[in-house]
Amino acid sequence: MRLALPSIQIPARLQVPAGVAPLDPLLLVSTLALMLTGLVMITSASMDVAARDFGSPGHFILRHGGFLLVALVSGTLALMVPVRAWEKYSGVLLLIGLAFLILVLIPGIGREVNGSRRWIGVGPINIQASEIAKACMVIFISGYLVRRLAEVRSGWWGVVKPAIPMGFYGVALLMEPDYGALVVLVGTVAGMVFLGGMRFMQLLVVVVSAGLLVGLLAFAQPYRLERLKSFTDPWADPYGSGYQLSQAQIAFGRGDWFGTGLGNSVQKLFYLPEAHTDFVYSVLAEELGLLGALIVVALYVLLVARIFIIGRRAEKMQQFFRAYMVYGFGFIIAGQALINIGVNVGALPTKGLTLPLLSYGGSSLLVCAGMIAIVLRVDYELKCQQLKKVPRELPLVRRILKLEERPA
Repeated sequence: MRLALPSIQIPARLQVPAGVAPLDPLLLVSTLALMLTGLVMITSASMDVAARDFGSPGHFILRHGGFLLVALVSGTLALMVPVRAWEKYSGVLLLIGLAFLILVLIPGIGREVNGSRRWIGVGPINIQASEIAKACMVIFISGYLVRRLAEVRSGWWGVVKPAIPMGFYGVALLMEPDYGALVVLVGTVAGMVFLGGMRFMQLLVVVVSAGLLVGLLAFAQPYRLERLKSFTDPWADPYGSGYQLSQAQIAFGRGDWFGTGLGNSVQKLFYLPEAHTDFVYSVLAEELGLLGALIVVALYVLLVARIFIIGRRAEKMQQFFRAYMVYGFGFIIAGQALINIGVNVGALPTKGLTLPLLSYGGSSLLVCAGMIAIVLRVDYELKCQQLKKVPRELPLVRRILKLEERPA
């Protein structure tokens, strides 16, 4: 007996009436530009390390190229999923995110690298649980704000409720530990609730409380205290706790205005640790100079600005779930970019956060591509709603989720 499976029929292209771009062009261009810049800089920064550690200069290049292709394909598929599907299963996604954070703590499943257990090993691939968890939390909080918007705007109980699932996520992240991801997630949720209608005094209390908690956590572990000391003066111990920051500053100094030229970085030659991941921005500044570094910053500003513009348009059209979800994704990308660049220039203590779309790392790239694809889907559905046109979607998704046919 043969089982007949429904076929996936992907539309050749997303369609809206003539003269209207189905996808936001500036958001799409800035995303692709950052992805391609990342591929070039990872190629430059990783060849010597790959040759030493794996016997092949192209080891990281091939892996990242594969991740890039998978990210583009998965992003295209996410683009075809209707937004109401994410809203319908926001509670399930919250549990999926928590499951990943718990699985990573189980010996034999979670992989430990440099003292942190943040990755789930699937053959040769490592999945970073926190990247998936952050996106799942944003989708859940978006659904919560839609369901409890009046409660959030009227008193403390509506503001405190999101702290309950955040508490579970926070404990799991601290056990890994992934302090940077926790800071980004707390800031994202606080920003989303504030945009949902939290009063300013409530926000002030939350920010002060979070600041005190961050301070306590920073002083609770000796290695965090050492990072803070090295951040204030990395040259006090340039070969010890301040080594990463001092080498990153040397890279920026060598880059000057226009850089040493693509491929001519000296700091990537085993001086700067994690040159193709956490500190790829320093290598970029050394090879492309201040001009290249500022262009990358401009691309991130354009990317985040377009995300928030789409979110604001959704809010004006009373599409609150779409608006809060887009805002949340914007907070995640902006927060990670700000922290990573701040670490590279010595403005923030060292944190293990990748630069979205640019650093080496399959999980970060896939999740960021997925988040941006969902934002593009929101933009597309808003245009369809304005023009009274039913959006296209994957037939298989519609059958599985049993979503009724109705205009977005």
